Amino acid sequence: MKRIDLDDLPPKLAALLAAAEEGEEVLLVQNGAVVGRLTGGAAEPRPQRESEPELSPEERAKEIFEQFRSMMEDEF
Repeated sequence: MKRIDLDDLPPKLAALLAAAEEGEEVLLVQNGAVVGRLTGGAAEPRPQRESEPELSPEERAKEIFEQFRSMMEDEF
């Protein structure tokens, strides 16, 4: 089995990978072709801080899009 240490990745990418839900797939793409596929597995539940309000689906989608846009800007 191969291992990716999230501490070695940029923080935004590590957060994206760590947030994959059980059964959710993350595609690895290079030059427009799929070169790999990661599937989220069951992890120990992280305790949610009480100070963090739960986001609406629209706010969550906006946050994910912003993370993606930021990663793309960092890459290029």
